[in-house]
Amino acid sequence: MNANSFGKALVLTSFGESHGLGIGGIIDGLPAGLDIDQEFVQSELNRRRPGQSAITSPRNEADTVEFLSGIFEGRSTGAPLAFLVRNNDQRPSDYDALKDVYRPSHADYVYQTKYGIRDHRGGGRSSARETVSRVVGGAIAKLLLKRHGIQVIGYVSAIGTISATVDKSRITHKYVEDSLVRCPVPDWSDKMLNLIEETRLAGDSLGGVVSCVVIGVPAGLGEPVFDKLHADLGKAMLSINAVKGFEYGSGFQAAKMTGSAHNDIFRIEEGKVHTRTNHSGGIQGGISNGEDIYFNVAFKPVATLMKTQDSINTAGHNVIIQPQGRHDVCVVPRAVPIVEAMAALTIADHLLRSKINL
Repeated sequence: MNANSFGKALVLTSFGESHGLGIGGIIDGLPAGLDIDQEFVQSELNRRRPGQSAITSPRNEADTVEFLSGIFEGRSTGAPLAFLVRNNDQRPSDYDALKDVYRPSHADYVYQTKYGIRDHRGGGRSSARETVSRVVGGAIAKLLLKRHGIQVIGYVSAIGTISATVDKSRITHKYVEDSLVRCPVPDWSDKMLNLIEETRLAGDSLGGVVSCVVIGVPAGLGEPVFDKLHADLGKAMLSINAVKGFEYGSGFQAAKMTGSAHNDIFRIEEGKVHTRTNHSGGIQGGISNGEDIYFNVAFKPVATLMKTQDSINTAGHNVIIQPQGRHDVCVVPRAVPIVEAMAALTIADHLLRSKINL
């Protein structure tokens, strides 16, 4: 199995399975001398972990991170930074009945076809539990970005058919974390919570949208051809489990606009170059222009339902799948720190590649 690494200058390599001994990773290319706030890294994992609220999977994992190398006296040494998060609440027996069954809209069939073997215990490597490594890597990247005044804030802007109107003033970590669904507007948050509960009682699932803003990015990050900044952000987001779509700036709305309405007019403000509007989403020609970078990430409904479903087994026979295991009705609230992590890794990687202000 290839392609378990992300990044070029700052490289995260992840390993582990959903019901194996643990999930971990190695971060290579991290500059020496960076203060590693381990409490902050743990707090980021706590935002992702299951069992954090009544609307998340009841799997009870503390998700405590152990750093194995690359840190001395609280700072990075420049050596590979290795870490491990152990799986303590494993229940592989929950999946015994699915050993020879292909679950609808899961990776079961394609894994079996590609590798000739698959780990049926929660999906193995295809499980969203793999994102533990991304959140740890993203937290380290955030520490590097913080040194350069760059901040990444994600939030839930839609769940199911409910799309929130979010004022820019509400996009803060405090407002986001005050909500169980991580929607920073209380009225919309309550509507989303009610919809999640209704869907849970029906044994069904929901998708939604995570929006993200990256503030303080200097102009000049990204490459103009194949490594465009928005292309790498898109790859980062589309590599997350259950993601079905990515748009940055004006996105698909740009197709409905005229050029005169869509162009971002330059101006000088306090001696610096800015644009009157930001339809470009902070990126032009694949390179950051100094404005806020913003984008949306669409997540499909959870494929595991708490109701029976038709499918087939490995022998090619029709079967009925009975609901088992512990699952989220909607993964979108827990996906916010994952989206932030992948955005932070992407921006940090390009920051190191460009060596701007380093």
